[in-house]
Formats: sequence, C-alpha cells, structure tokens
Amino acid sequence: MKLAVYSAQPYDRRFLEEARSAMSGVETVYFSDRLELDTVPLAQGCGAVCVFVNDKLDAPVLEALHALGVRAVLLRCAGFNNLDIAAGMRLGMFMARVPAYAPEAVAEHALALVMTLNRRTHRAYARVREGNFALDGLLGMTLHGKTVGIVGAGQIGAAAARIFHGMGCKVLVSDPAPASQLDGLVERVSLDELLTRSDIVSLHCPLMDATRHMINAASLATMKRGAMLVNTSRGGLIDTAAVIDALKCGQLGALAIDVYEQESNLFFHDHSSDIIADDVFQRLMTFPNVLVTGHQGFFTIEAMREIATVTFANLACYLQGARCPNALGASA
Repeated sequence: MKLAVYSAQPYDRRFLEEARSAMSGVETVYFSDRLELDTVPLAQGCGAVCVFVNDKLDAPVLEALHALGVRAVLLRCAGFNNLDIAAGMRLGMFMARVPAYAPEAVAEHALALVMTLNRRTHRAYARVREGNFALDGLLGMTLHGKTVGIVGAGQIGAAAARIFHGMGCKVLVSDPAPASQLDGLVERVSLDELLTRSDIVSLHCPLMDATRHMINAASLATMKRGAMLVNTSRGGLIDTAAVIDALKCGQLGALAIDVYEQESNLFFHDHSSDIIADDVFQRLMTFPNVLVTGHQGFFTIEAMREIATVTFANLACYLQGARCPNALGASA
C-alpha cells in the first residue's frame, strides 16, 4: 500500500515515519502541496491519502482521487468540515479521522492566548528587549473571579473548562450535550446567556452549517462590552468583518485567534518575504488588542505522536477490513 501525505511539513514526516516504522507493507510519499483538484495527480499509484485541516475534499476532488484508485482518506485531525462525507460514501471510500489527540494541548493554548493578550506579555517582551521597562499600556485584569464562557464542551472544551475553573474563574458552558464530568464545575446556559454574562468567550465547537459565523454582528452586540473573544477551533465560526467592526467601536475588547476563516492560503507557510493580499486579515493585524497565532494549538510532542499513531491505526483497520472506531460515514 502506498500512502500520499498532503500538506506535509518536516514535523509531520518526523512523527508519521515514527508511527509507520511499526507497520509493514506501507510506503509513504510526502507532498508539501495542499490537496485540491490540481494536485490530485500527485496521488497517482497510491491507494490512500492522508490530509490535514486545509486540504480540500469536496466531491470533485474525491471523484478524481477515486478515478486514480485511491480508496481511503485519512484525516490527521479531528474536524472534518472540509470533507464531503456524502460524496465519499457514494464512492464507497474509507474515511477516518483522529477524534481526540491530547485535547489539553489546544485548551492550554487557549489559556496561553488569554494570558498573553490580557497581560500584554508579547508587548512587554518587545519593550524589554529594547530597554523599555515602562508599564504604561500593559495593564491587565485579574482572571480569578472572572466569568469564562466555553462554547462547545467536547473533549477540548471540557479541558478548557477544567483549566479556567482551576484558576478560580466562574465557568459557563453552552453545548447541546455537555460532558458529564463537568458536573459541579460549570453552569450550563444557553449561548445567548453565555455571551451576555461572560468576560471571556472561548470557542471549542466544530464548524458545520449550524455554527458557521455563529459569532456575527448580532451575537457580538449581545456580548458584554469589552469582553475578550478566543477561537482555537475553526476560523469559520467567526464573521471576521463583523469582529473588526466590533473591535473598532469598542464593543469587543480583545480578540485572540489561532484560526482564521481564510487561513488556507496563509497558515503553515512562511510568508515573511511576501505581500499578503488578504485585506481583511491585514486590517485585523493593525489592532493592538488582537493576537493571532498560526493554527498551532495542537502543536505539542504528545499531540503529534498521537495523531500519527491513530492515523496509522486507522489505516491498519482499512487494510485488515476491521471495524474502525474513528471511521466516518459508511465506514463507521
């Protein structure tokens, strides 16, 4: 079996090869290119592809892959909003994901974003490097006693809730089916109530039709004035233009994002010598109360190792015709 790995970075190769060494009969080929219709031919001769969050897996791409002989799609991520499951089912393709890989990694990154933006440690670092020890402009708030709203209480959201609870915050959770292990630690409320009461709102829900642009002009208007918004889930949860308007008028006090709705042409690559043509993103970067990281919330040794291990376990299930607990669609 030959496996084509798209959107491959050096760190992907390191951990995937480590996991592959425990499996016989599998050859991997790596491509830095994102999977889209134009790059499908790279998978010629491969029976499976391994993809990441910004690879395109719509019906035309899946059909083109199937025509090449690809029969398995392995997502090395939890989210699958970029995959047309119905098309994959129609083609009889095996599809599987990595539903949970060190959820604490993303939750801890959300906390890091909050702490950095709140206490301006990124600005303080730059100042001190230049010999400037003035404190003006670095005033933050004490998180202990503040209200943190967690939108989506899956494994990552639950981990974030536990972290903020441990810091002495009052934690509100909005989720149709919140984790039972949070009983006694959080208050379950509607999304509207969460937005109204929270000093910090952290998004941890999947991107789907029902959640796309859930943070928009109307929902931003209901938030506590000056609140902080954090997104480490999927960029499409936020209407970026509406967020910019809310930042400009002071309705939104601060924004920390590890994801961006148009990130596919930006993130995971070095554009330091390029002119970034995305005017919305460039406008966002002009705000001193905005902090952006390039989709690194998952990026820990433990998470990368888990992603690689589960990805090859999913492939083993496909090759052996065994039931796969991480399968999607008809493969489940």
